[in-house]
Amino acid sequence: MRQKSNGRHAHGSALGRVTIAQVAREAGVSKTSISRYLGGEFDALSERLHEQIRSTIARLGYQPSQMARGLKGGRTRLIGMLVADVLNPYSIAVLRGAEAACQQYGYTLMLCNTGNDEKREQQSLAALHSYSVEGLLFNTQGRNVTPLKELGRMAFPVVLLDRRIEGCDFDLVGLDNVRAAQVATAHLLASGYTDIGLVVQPLYGVSSRQGRQAGFLQMMAQHPDCHGETLEVQIEQPGHVASMLHEFFKRRQQLNAGGKVALLAGNGMVSLHIALALRSMKLQFPDDLGLLCFDELAWSPLVGSGISTIEQPTYEIGFSAIERLLARIDGERAPRREILLEGRLITRGSSLPLLNAAKR
Repeated sequence: MRQKSNGRHAHGSALGRVTIAQVAREAGVSKTSISRYLGGEFDALSERLHEQIRSTIARLGYQPSQMARGLKGGRTRLIGMLVADVLNPYSIAVLRGAEAACQQYGYTLMLCNTGNDEKREQQSLAALHSYSVEGLLFNTQGRNVTPLKELGRMAFPVVLLDRRIEGCDFDLVGLDNVRAAQVATAHLLASGYTDIGLVVQPLYGVSSRQGRQAGFLQMMAQHPDCHGETLEVQIEQPGHVASMLHEFFKRRQQLNAGGKVALLAGNGMVSLHIALALRSMKLQFPDDLGLLCFDELAWSPLVGSGISTIEQPTYEIGFSAIERLLARIDGERAPRREILLEGRLITRGSSLPLLNAAKR
């Protein structure tokens, strides 16, 4: 006769991932009976078996895999989305467009935040794979690309957000970063600024930042009488942005006393740290320097005389990325595509032409 498990054993099973086999053992029934219960085939079960299975599932805390059940029909209609930093306003804004597209086309979006951490990125990829997602939107940290190359070899549908990956033949949807940086830099130069610092997080492995630097340097090269400099900052390190800015201002003052200084912030997170650093140094724009930032944020019009920005079409990026991914899921085998969307320059007081600023 089968010996019943005690409560301690049942509770111990619940601490891990309870399987259908465990439920069957605890209930003293076959896995087929459990499957019939989960599938709603109650007519095939006696009232006693129905209650026995129900109470065992409740006691063990078993949760059936909706993914596995969906696979019976060949589709889960799940799409995974990995973002490098969910705290970055860009990620949230793109997510809105991606979610809207998923709702329109009957898919569910599963979001994982990697925190720009290589290990978490690999863990998130494994987790999404276990849920049998049909495709993946990916905003990579840009360092270890081996897992993505493996997905490429498997011909698994992937669309990259914002950042290219060398050696991976995936579609990409994002901002035309080179062009946007050219527009931003040209605006600052036309406003009379001669010494411009591009403030970015580390460039290595992040193509979007590298593209912005390329556009910045290309435009500065057309003005040999002006000075352009890239400042790589660690925003996670307290005081680092302020320290880098202080050294930049000091160098420019020593080398070119008459030069008019401006900063171009590489993204929204950098913008915030620049604004805090300038406040701590008691510097104001446009009186003391010019400022233009990538990413239009809710507070951009509210700080001082307003911060000029390059607004990214984030909703359109997210929506277009899902549409591109669905095309791949549906079997499109065309060569790799890049969809690069235009940014929009929004001018405010922080980058006023110097003559106008002097009249204020």
